[in-house]
Amino acid sequence: MISQTDARQLFEELRPGDRIEVTHEVKVGSSKTWTTKTVGTVVNTERRRQGLHFRRNPDDKVFADMIILQREDGEQTTITMDELTELRRL
Repeated sequence: MISQTDARQLFEELRPGDRIEVTHEVKVGSSKTWTTKTVGTVVNTERRRQGLHFRRNPDDKVFADMIILQREDGEQTTITMDELTELRRL
């Protein structure tokens, strides 16, 4: 298992055209989770400001690291990094 620090470093090194595998956990409801893998070519990485916490404190600046991937069938998907996300360069 790759550490959170290693995943963060790899995220910083990603460039368009890199092929990666992303393993992430999906939570459904309060008790169900499953793990899924997404494989694709990096289109872009970015840090997006989120408005999720605005009502709690309007001065909070919350950001999420995002990876935009193109899958083998041409579909593009966006992955939001969190502490459970594992990255692997292919």
